[in-house]
Amino acid sequence: MLDRTDRSLVGVWWWTVDRWLLASALLLMVVGTLLVMAAGPAVATLINLPSQHFGIRQGIFLMPAVGIMIAASLLEPRPIRILALFGLAGIIGLMALAVVAGSEIKGATRWINIAGFNLQPSEFAKPLFAVVSAWLLTLWREGQDFPGWIYSSLLMALIVGILVLQPDIGMTLMIVLTWGFQMFLAGMPMLLVVFIVALAPLGLFIAYLTLDHVKLRIEKFIEGGAWQVEQAKHSFANGGLFGVGPGDGTVKLHLPDAHSDFIFAVAAEEFGALACLTLVALYAFIVLRGFARALSDEGLFCLIASASLVLQFGVQAAIHMASSADLIPTKGMTLPLISYGGSSLVASGLTMGLILALTRRRTPHALPGRRQPQENSQ
Repeated sequence: MLDRTDRSLVGVWWWTVDRWLLASALLLMVVGTLLVMAAGPAVATLINLPSQHFGIRQGIFLMPAVGIMIAASLLEPRPIRILALFGLAGIIGLMALAVVAGSEIKGATRWINIAGFNLQPSEFAKPLFAVVSAWLLTLWREGQDFPGWIYSSLLMALIVGILVLQPDIGMTLMIVLTWGFQMFLAGMPMLLVVFIVALAPLGLFIAYLTLDHVKLRIEKFIEGGAWQVEQAKHSFANGGLFGVGPGDGTVKLHLPDAHSDFIFAVAAEEFGALACLTLVALYAFIVLRGFARALSDEGLFCLIASASLVLQFGVQAAIHMASSADLIPTKGMTLPLISYGGSSLVASGLTMGLILALTRRRTPHALPGRRQPQENSQ
């Protein structure tokens, strides 16, 4: 155990980081590995791969994900801002490259092949954009005559434009939601907030009219009968309260995306509704505790950046679980820290690492080994 008076980098980190959030993130990673090992063999068999193909790869992806999460959580706000700025510039370039030279999967060009791995750059654009945009808005609110909100808006528009070309409407909504939430935290007038919220249904309607895959998913949701969704619904019915047992589920045999987009359905069948509710509670705990830590007195930048990162994490989890239960149209969004996928897992690890870093207690009274000066009594 590290002593409270240890002033080393690791010592200060250990006593200032939120260990409940850290433990929750590590627990989700362990659960994700187990679920991928349960769902992966059936999917691998469908596409003629070795039965443990996805389980082994998930274990490989897990190591850099944990490493990046821990490394990011050690950083201070200043290097976080600088690294995020240069990182986002590189990611935007990769996103543009994916549009013109990326691998087409299910009608979308969101991936590029690097050293044999398919990388989805937009997964990393979410947390990096949240940090850079928060920095710009902080300079706007705390600086003089710096139009940070304009630069933030232009950056959002650039990323959204590339995402629409891929196309990736779900990621587009996440970026716009992040930007709108940050503008609200930075002090946007309520009238403008209401106006932007009112534009959201209009944007969805335009996507329905112009993008065939969006139209198809919405119509299938309204009419019912989408194959994977129907299979996912059966998993909830088959699993009951306690599930059929690890590895004994059968619905995953008919779900091509059981290890990624519908891994929550696999958990429902094999481990039951109580396990699913436990997962929901764990995500809710991370979101609520993350928001509570974001409200601590660590400055406007830490507030805006950490709160928007927590929002991204929670909304993505909610979309995945809701689409698996046929509560909203399917989106193909992964469950953070659980679903199979290198880009998703590493990007989720980066997101949690940034949340842990930005919510650390840096005020003097919160640091270990510090004592408040006492007034001399006369």
